[in-house]
Amino acid sequence: MGDSELRSVASRGAAATGSAVRDFAAGAGLLGRGLGLVLRSPRMLGLGLLPAVISGVLYAAALIALITFISDLAAWVTWFADDWSAGWRDLIRVIAGAALLGLSGLIGVLTFTAVTLLVGDPFYEKISGMVEARYGGVPDEVEVSLGRSLARSLVDSLRLIGLSVLLGVPLFLAGFIPVVGQTVVPVVGGSVAGWLLAVELTGVPFQRRGRRLRHRRAALRGRRPMALGFGVAVFACFLIPLGAVLLMPAAVAGGTLLSRRVLGLPIEGKGPGLPAEGRMPGLPAEDKGPGLPAEG
Repeated sequence: MGDSELRSVASRGAAATGSAVRDFAAGAGLLGRGLGLVLRSPRMLGLGLLPAVISGVLYAAALIALITFISDLAAWVTWFADDWSAGWRDLIRVIAGAALLGLSGLIGVLTFTAVTLLVGDPFYEKISGMVEARYGGVPDEVEVSLGRSLARSLVDSLRLIGLSVLLGVPLFLAGFIPVVGQTVVPVVGGSVAGWLLAVELTGVPFQRRGRRLRHRRAALRGRRPMALGFGVAVFACFLIPLGAVLLMPAAVAGGTLLSRRVLGLPIEGKGPGLPAEGRMPGLPAEDKGPGLPAEG
């Protein structure tokens, strides 16, 4: 391969990397935009906080219990070190305790989101609908009954929770590897959590279009850096004490913006503001995005 070809390959690689970084940053920015929408609408904020507070109380109690018994749990998972010298035994149990907390944080954030979305399905449906209406509505909206919507949300949430546990166990075990477990594993864990959160938080907008989990994943894979940017930003904020409770409405609004973006729909300056309740306006023909094909 000649110098010119090497330069061409390097140039294309740099362009692709730059595009991915821009998409990642744009995805993270969608959480900020969602927060801005929520803060400008007290009704949105109130609708979103109630189910998040209920879930937050339950998860806070679970976290307190975990911290209280973390030493016993660390000793239980490192039973093989019972006969080791005190120094090595204490070291492996400190690592085990940290790994348990890390795994619990990962699974806790993911399950908190799934449980809160399930508990507050009608509330978050309303928030998502208000965001959609602001930017032109849903041209291909499918009417779904509350019972069917809850059933779909439950099935999708259970799938995602199962996947998070399945992926979390290897990460927990990898946490015992010196250096790697304290550097690489948290980064991988954050990326995995970010992706799963992006999938979870786009559930309501995709259901509104009659799309299921497989369609959601396929659409997000087409803009993976953007989806990861949004999900990782949500994950990082949810790790802050009370962050998951206070930012849940913003995360739902941001997830709706992400859905519109990956479906090719506008999210820029449509309409004068958040509309009143009622039928959401459709997009004019020239603004309709490609969306996804109807289910067969």
